[in-house]
Amino acid sequence: MKINANLIIELRNQKSWSQDELAIACGLNLRTIQRIENMGSASLQSKKALASALDIDILELEYKELSKMKKYEYKTLEIDNKEGFLTGLKKQKMPDLAEIFNKEGQEGWLVIQVLTPDLAQGMWSSKTGNLVALLQREISQ
Repeated sequence: MKINANLIIELRNQKSWSQDELAIACGLNLRTIQRIENMGSASLQSKKALASALDIDILELEYKELSKMKKYEYKTLEIDNKEGFLTGLKKQKMPDLAEIFNKEGQEGWLVIQVLTPDLAQGMWSSKTGNLVALLQREISQ
């Protein structure tokens, strides 16, 4: 099982112990200590012995994987309002937003904000009266 080898090395150095001295203190073979510190892997029995010798709780030796920071890309999507469906100028049928957004979703895009014409003016849209959607998707690493 995975083990926090860096913590073992740090605690061993705090005690000014060599690998051989740690091996003697926990009743393990020197080669076992070397393998644990180099590969970060130990049996449950070795883990218990190390925790006891280093005077720590066995749970402190658990390997904790660091979470990677996610990266995203963004894009804007303008939905045409030339028929005036958002402004009420004409009684036109509104576009099928679910269909538009589901199509984008199939490519991994997630809608994070939708701006109406009043809010979109001067921000992202050079055209007035269009609905603007802000989309994001995670960049694969």
